[in-house]
Amino acid sequence: MPDIAIVGSGPAGYYAAEAAYKTWGADARVDMIDRLPVPYGLIRSGVAPDHQSIKAVANRYQATAQAGNMRFCGNIEVGRDIAINDLARCYDAVVLATGAPRDRPLAIPGDTCGNVFGSAAFVGWYNGHPDFVGLDPDLSGGTAVVIGMGNVALDVARILAKTAPEFSGSDIVDHALGRIDAARLDRIIILGRRGPHQIMMTPKELGELGHLARARPHVDPMDLPAIETDSALEPGQRKAVAQLRNFATSVETGATERLPIDFVFHATPHALIPDQAGKVCAIEVEATVMDHGSPVGTGKIRRIPASLVISCIGFRTTPIAGVAYDERGGHFANLDGLIAPGLYCVGWARRGPSGTIGTNRPDGFGVIERIAADLRATGSETPAKPGRDGLDALIRSKQLNPVSFDDWKRIEAAEIERARPGAPREKFVVISDMIAASDNKPTGA
Repeated sequence: MPDIAIVGSGPAGYYAAEAAYKTWGADARVDMIDRLPVPYGLIRSGVAPDHQSIKAVANRYQATAQAGNMRFCGNIEVGRDIAINDLARCYDAVVLATGAPRDRPLAIPGDTCGNVFGSAAFVGWYNGHPDFVGLDPDLSGGTAVVIGMGNVALDVARILAKTAPEFSGSDIVDHALGRIDAARLDRIIILGRRGPHQIMMTPKELGELGHLARARPHVDPMDLPAIETDSALEPGQRKAVAQLRNFATSVETGATERLPIDFVFHATPHALIPDQAGKVCAIEVEATVMDHGSPVGTGKIRRIPASLVISCIGFRTTPIAGVAYDERGGHFANLDGLIAPGLYCVGWARRGPSGTIGTNRPDGFGVIERIAADLRATGSETPAKPGRDGLDALIRSKQLNPVSFDDWKRIEAAEIERARPGAPREKFVVISDMIAASDNKPTGA
């Protein structure tokens, strides 16, 4: 049986582990290593807190974690606590499934203004990721500009627009719920370089904007192409554009004081303008036209007031010392998942942030098929490796404090117990609090 280390415990990592058990049986030895004491990666910290049905896929991952000869080693960061070369000496194959947790930079003048955030940071803040608990966004008033035309931008706009009762049943963390409930924004703009036919939003997520208690989505009819051109779109895209057309024709009813969510198309961010205190107060955009599917600037610049800017333009994998990295793609340099002999990558760490959660399943199975083929080709020539015994020796020598899956279950139970009424859990947002709830004892204690 091969000894396999999977670095990262999000969807791609768990699908790769599932594939390992389907390939070699329940006795396959898989160690899953994560820098946080808690598993599930994007499911826990990236999926919107009001999308609990999507988060339920964690039940499948739990079944994988408890079904085979698998071990979860949380609270260990590969590249900092343990070098990648040391890990590779222990295992027949190392699979990097670390996702893409870093924001792609906006890279325009003024992008260091105050109250400007990337979506990984902002989503991490309201989802309780320990890295972003101290983000401190100012939602006290004015216009929030959300840059991007994908589902992440929709999530951010929807979360900003919701009232406290609309978060019933969600696991948004208390510090974010309180701040959003007290928000006094008077407008939300969803800004995109391209036009309605090029959006990356799905119909279901778009439709959610039309059912908010106090917010009203709006599309300028002049931004919509001729309706007969919709027939050339793929069915899902056609439904999404139809939803935009509904937003353009809907008539305001009910309460007169509504929070507008305005879609602004054909506008490329050009610069962010700070006020005297260094906080963003406006965004300059350049009007664009579409040319063979790409936005081209026209040179026409206009200024839009902005008290908060959240950039939802993509993500990047965090580099690891000793691992080849594709700077342009923002992921590990690889050939169909192979980085170097015995070292592989999967999911967003392999291909960049594309596809859905389910897209990672065939990706995980594909990398395990490749590992199996490589091991068959070289198995007789490769000396035996120590596997998890080698990892345990590294942990002892470096006096690390790994968190097991049983430890995680104690953390989870504590989060469920401390949840506010109607919420599934209240996450710990500080690593030391997670460790304390796990009842984990440091190595040598």
